[in-house]
Amino acid sequence: MYLYSELQEREKNGNRIRVCLIGAGKFGSMFLSQSVTTPGLQVTRIADLDPSRAKLTCKAVGWSDVQIDSVQFTDDALRAIQQDDFDVIVESTGHPSAGVKHAREAIKNGKHIIMVNVEADVLAGPLLAKEAASAGVVYSMAYGDQPALTCELVDWARSCGFHVTAAGKGTKYLPQYHLSTPETVWNHYGISVEEATQAGMNSKMFNSFLDGTKSALEMAAIANACNLAPPSNGLQFPPCGMNELAHVLRPASAGGQLEINGQVEVVSSIERDGRPVTNDLRWGVYVVLEAQNDYASKCFKEYGMNTDSSGRYSAMFKPFHLIGLELNISIFSATLRGVPTGSTKDFCGDVVAIAKRDLKLGEILDGEGGATVWGKLLPADVSITQRYLPIGLAQGIALNKSIKAGNAIGWDDVKFNVTDDAIAFRKSMECLFSAKDQ
Repeated sequence: MYLYSELQEREKNGNRIRVCLIGAGKFGSMFLSQSVTTPGLQVTRIADLDPSRAKLTCKAVGWSDVQIDSVQFTDDALRAIQQDDFDVIVESTGHPSAGVKHAREAIKNGKHIIMVNVEADVLAGPLLAKEAASAGVVYSMAYGDQPALTCELVDWARSCGFHVTAAGKGTKYLPQYHLSTPETVWNHYGISVEEATQAGMNSKMFNSFLDGTKSALEMAAIANACNLAPPSNGLQFPPCGMNELAHVLRPASAGGQLEINGQVEVVSSIERDGRPVTNDLRWGVYVVLEAQNDYASKCFKEYGMNTDSSGRYSAMFKPFHLIGLELNISIFSATLRGVPTGSTKDFCGDVVAIAKRDLKLGEILDGEGGATVWGKLLPADVSITQRYLPIGLAQGIALNKSIKAGNAIGWDDVKFNVTDDAIAFRKSMECLFSAKDQ
């Protein structure tokens, strides 16, 4: 509590919390828009592949020329991380391999890291978090993104003594979206290629949201942070509105659609025939909780909680998220309190590459949001045992055999370089958690 008072005091004393931002894309730009209106906070470095574009981004979100001139801009993120004029790093590139490299360099240099990069977190977060803890630095999810907000709801429910039956978010989903490509994505969004281009919208990024990959990544991150189970055969995306969460997302034994009592799931904002769901949760997050005794169940009714027909299951939700506009909370939590706003604790869920179409020997996979593969959430032990290729490494890698549409791609199906830093780190993580389960 009282964060703002402390920030005002820091501003008054000239003792601002200093930030190095890596990646000035959409999430980064939203954070930058708030950074100049927040007392006690200062961005001292921005690393981006295009520093000139990053400067234009600062200008576009309301920075003055003086504020822009006060920041060191660079295209060398690793060198930026090695400097000592900041307290915390925000990794917002969205590139899994780069994110792993940046996080390890931050940890090596004793810097707290806010991992906006959920792709990197799912690829190797369990081992990154372990390294951060050993180094005495905070490794945190990014508040404002749906995983951290969901983790907050889970922590609230458990701290109040409730059992968490399900947790997750909402999205727009139809089964055919799994096959969407960057060339077809705008048809599903109902806009033209020209409109998307003029708005600066990235087709691969938006396709990742549509084809289910981003949902899978975010649910894996939540599962790993909250020790919740992934469904055994991927997310089911049941259509569900806010008022029906407790009814739909209760265990199958209680009349609901959950395979496991204590799992992650994403609810769809549209029915399978395309009709809109009433009071949908497309932009929000939720937790379904179970009363542990009859008295608590009775209190649900007395205080107007939304419940299932038994009165035992209820739901708490947040109907929106503000993405980078809320990121400050993670920065202050890490630097002032020394605690993350959600962080990987175990390796429960993984996201594996699934062929979108028949793929031929020698084809190069184009990764998240591309035309060749989409990401499916699976239990981590299944992914490791079956030697499946994580979606975070399914970029720029060649197939050494043909793969049928709908099949998972394995390590044995691709040509990979064992000395690649990200691959080697991921492999060491798989070995660590495989040994732990034996």
